[in-house]
Amino acid sequence: MFPEFLNLPTPLPLTFQMAIVAGWVGIILLLTEGAYRYTQLGAEGVRKILHIGVGNVILLAWWLQIPAWIGIVASLLAGGVALLSYRIPILPSINSVRRQSWGTFFYAISIGLLIALFWPLQQPQFAALGILVMVWGDGWAALVGQRFGRHPYELWGMKKSWEGSLTMAIVSYLVSGFLLFGVYGNLWQVWATAGVIAIVATTLEAFSKYGVDNLTVPLGSATLAFWLIQNLTS
Repeated sequence: MFPEFLNLPTPLPLTFQMAIVAGWVGIILLLTEGAYRYTQLGAEGVRKILHIGVGNVILLAWWLQIPAWIGIVASLLAGGVALLSYRIPILPSINSVRRQSWGTFFYAISIGLLIALFWPLQQPQFAALGILVMVWGDGWAALVGQRFGRHPYELWGMKKSWEGSLTMAIVSYLVSGFLLFGVYGNLWQVWATAGVIAIVATTLEAFSKYGVDNLTVPLGSATLAFWLIQNLTS
């Protein structure tokens, strides 16, 4: 469940739910396109704004109690748009980074998969955890690594930096820890789970060829967190 003090008294009508979610995504897309066209942030920086901003829609979906089928359909549509954008410049900021990657497609599909897995179980917090670890952890890791990365390493042909990977671990720990804290309270199991997630998510992010980390990080983080919480707190 969403942290009790933030719960809605009653679910909003479906049309309102969809309007709020669509409005959020639309605002993020417009801001991203504006930043891409009229600022000097650079292609990767602008892309990470989109990456982080859109990913937070999972919190809206959780808070509003969006039906699973809407999240799954939206994910499939977004995946289709991502595939189309590789051939047609629908939104230049999405694929403005000139490297071969299926990351945007995997990003969209991972949201649908996690909703399909955890919404029926009445455990949406784990879907949110997986997505937020991806968007905040990977997003900040890329930005810090590019700006401050002075100690590079290479895995599977992908260049990384220890500064970026450390950022990924710290942000993943904080995101997963505080999210689980909000649901389960200040238990040692919460912080132990967050520590394991930080290590695993950072390892998965390091193997990010073709953008596959946008699939492996959220799915791996969410399923592992679910398993650990279920077993450590039982």
